[in-house]
Amino acid sequence: MAIPELDSATTTELEAAAFRRLVAHLRDRTDVQNIDMMNLAGFCRNCLSRWYREEADAKGIAIADPDAREVVYGMPYKEWQAKYQKEATAEQKAAFAKANPGH
Repeated sequence: MAIPELDSATTTELEAAAFRRLVAHLRDRTDVQNIDMMNLAGFCRNCLSRWYREEADAKGIAIADPDAREVVYGMPYKEWQAKYQKEATAEQKAAFAKANPGH
């Protein structure tokens, strides 16, 4: 079944809804660490917030990095780190270094 042809507004609405669901899912899955996401998918919550900020910037909207992170994390980043972030294991760090050379 082919995707129906959609007008621009509907496409944007669907993409925005998918983004909101992704953000809600990531907020619910605090057990999933950013390093795990980077190692498996090549992006993390910080990447998503940076993309959000960069897209705002492209539209002439200035959003500070901490504010963009709060959009994704649902709280200030430092608060999320204190509540949920765990120290990365040596194995996680090695996998990150291998998957993301120069990062």
